Amino acid sequence: MEKKYQSRTVSNVSYPMVIAKLHEIMEDVADRVEMHKNIGEQRDNWNSLLLTSINAITLTAATMAGIAATNVEGPLMALNLSSTPMYLAATGMLVVMNKIQPSQLVEEQRNAARLFKQLHSQIQRTLTCGIPTSSDVEEAMEKVLALDKAYPLPLIGVMLEKFPKTVEPAVWWPQHRERQEKPIKRTDGNGWSVEFEEEMREIVGVKKRKDTEDNLRLGKVALKGNKILAISGPLLTGMAACGTAFVGSSHASWAAMVGVVAGAMASVVNTMEHGGQVGMVFEMYRTNEGFLRLTEETIESNLTERDVGRRENGELFEMKVALQLGRSFSGLKNLAAASSYSSSRKGEAIINEEFASKLFYYLFILSLVLLIILH
Repeated sequence: MEKKYQSRTVSNVSYPMVIAKLHEIMEDVADRVEMHKNIGEQRDNWNSLLLTSINAITLTAATMAGIAATNVEGPLMALNLSSTPMYLAATGMLVVMNKIQPSQLVEEQRNAARLFKQLHSQIQRTLTCGIPTSSDVEEAMEKVLALDKAYPLPLIGVMLEKFPKTVEPAVWWPQHRERQEKPIKRTDGNGWSVEFEEEMREIVGVKKRKDTEDNLRLGKVALKGNKILAISGPLLTGMAACGTAFVGSSHASWAAMVGVVAGAMASVVNTMEHGGQVGMVFEMYRTNEGFLRLTEETIESNLTERDVGRRENGELFEMKVALQLGRSFSGLKNLAAASSYSSSRKGEAIINEEFASKLFYYLFILSLVLLIILH
């Protein structure tokens, strides 16, 4: 009797502690939502203000160089002397702006704020509808730390690489250990059946064949275009600075032409890169692929779970996957059936296979138009 009473007391003490810990984590998550939201607004201001300022400096310097070229020995020579340091200042500012990519920083903070809001709702649902345990606390902590790592707030030292060598999807969830046990045949239960498992496997296959391939391919095109624009902008303003520096020489006409034309072209390139927010487009593809990778890992983790009772409920899981892919229940089944048929034919049918996710389909089309222009 005494033993029972003691274990119950421990249970009563530990449960309020779990609740207190989850409330503390929830408060920290809410604070992070506000921080990422505020910093996102600040970096959005950076993008617009730096873009406007650099273009204004560049076009002013080009205008001054053009006017000065009409009379290089009179009072207008002062305009030419002023245009050179203005071009140099624009070059320095462009190098910094292209390094940090403010539009990409803004997209990172938007994603972080959205994902922290999602985590806040999950913790709140656990507190309201379930009986929290210490494993819920550990899981929430892991998710917070994974998000902090995926979307760091500081710029110096921990900023995400804006021009990586390879395009990798964004990963903002804790990596779980792979199960070493091989899956075995299971009986139906908990909303799962053999047919439903096959549907989920086909959906994962479509995602790998179509969505992943297109996300990574278009991400590489966006990255390549962004690199070209990031190098071209400072190069053109540097050329313009050199041109204006030689306006008074024997090659004054050519120098003035370089100073004016390169400056005008630099403002066009800068507007295409930062006004078109090419860095944000690249980050969007990373995030889209990360979103689909998370769906893929969730499906696979359920399929490899030997005990169907420990899986997510099949009906709820089907609804979740359908919503994440922007499809109805019938659309999900039709996608799996079409994939199964295409795989059996192994020919032309696979060429016309549709994307697993309809959520980003029109986003693909709009972004593709922009990337074709840049490519």
